[in-house]
Amino acid sequence: MQLGFMKRESLKEKPADESKLGFGRIFTDYMVMMKRDKKRGWYYAAIEPFEDLRLSPAALVLHYAQEVFEGLKAYYTEDGRILLFRPWENMKRMALSAARLSMVPFDGEFLLNSIYELVKLEKDWIPKAPGTSLYIRPTYIGVDPFVGVAAAEEYLLYVILSPVGAYYPRGLEPVDIFVESNYVRTVRGGTGTTKAGANYAISLLAGEEAHKKGFSQVLWLDGVEKTYVEEVGSMNIFFKIGGEIITPSLQGSILPGVTRDSILRLARDMGIPVCERRISIYEIEEAQENGKLEEVFGSGTAAVVSPVGRLIWGDKTITVGDGNMGKATRVFYDTITGIQYGRIADKYGWTHELRL
Repeated sequence: MQLGFMKRESLKEKPADESKLGFGRIFTDYMVMMKRDKKRGWYYAAIEPFEDLRLSPAALVLHYAQEVFEGLKAYYTEDGRILLFRPWENMKRMALSAARLSMVPFDGEFLLNSIYELVKLEKDWIPKAPGTSLYIRPTYIGVDPFVGVAAAEEYLLYVILSPVGAYYPRGLEPVDIFVESNYVRTVRGGTGTTKAGANYAISLLAGEEAHKKGFSQVLWLDGVEKTYVEEVGSMNIFFKIGGEIITPSLQGSILPGVTRDSILRLARDMGIPVCERRISIYEIEEAQENGKLEEVFGSGTAAVVSPVGRLIWGDKTITVGDGNMGKATRVFYDTITGIQYGRIADKYGWTHELRL
């Protein structure tokens, strides 16, 4: 395929106040759209005006949730460059997600190059205020007008862009997390390793109930024994216990986060012992009682890291360290964001600079 272009008749007014961008509510002028059917294969690809989709009420995605997505960002540096952070890893993960949902393969290199072209076209939408960025959302859906449980033969793959505000406008502050002992997010062998929309729908009820109780997020336990820690909200989770960084191993129910992988690399390079293994909530409680629970934090694209101050598990309160953000958590945040915004030299080759 070749990437076509459809010009928009008039452009939108760009946000004047970058302190009020929020997240995911403002969208740029253009989007990438790709189409596939059984007869022609992938037959259409173009940058075209952002607009509503036209779908049959019988579209497969609406009934059987054959849908996956990704999330990554573009950043303006202080010297005027545009950087993306490990975008090829998002393409690899999206391909694995699609395969798990029995979706037809797509050309990840072509998709990534199309994203580059879209971001370059929409470069004036990238905010420049500290902590802001341009969020990139590739989405892949099955659209056959067929109410039957089967893998789709017709697909749309599209990419939309959204300028987003700083995740921590008032600075990083540790949050209280509710340990979820009733609902489960996924089980080994399910779709927990994918970025499928249904995974997030499943998590909403527990999140809403936690918010009503005054908590920022839930800590998910495994779906079988409800003992072993898996993720926090929609983020990977890390514990620093007795000087060692511990994170749940990827055993078929946990999303392999790009930020997670970056933190593990940084920790090893910093000389901090790292372990990927199963860790139970009982072990975390014991570590706190013994004074060894030094730091807890989540990691993900939106937040980079999110420090945890307390875990509330039933009638027990597990306080992390002295309740403040830990030193390692701060270093991971500063290093990754420093690389993303070009303030720190990228010795890992993690960033891609767009050539304008």
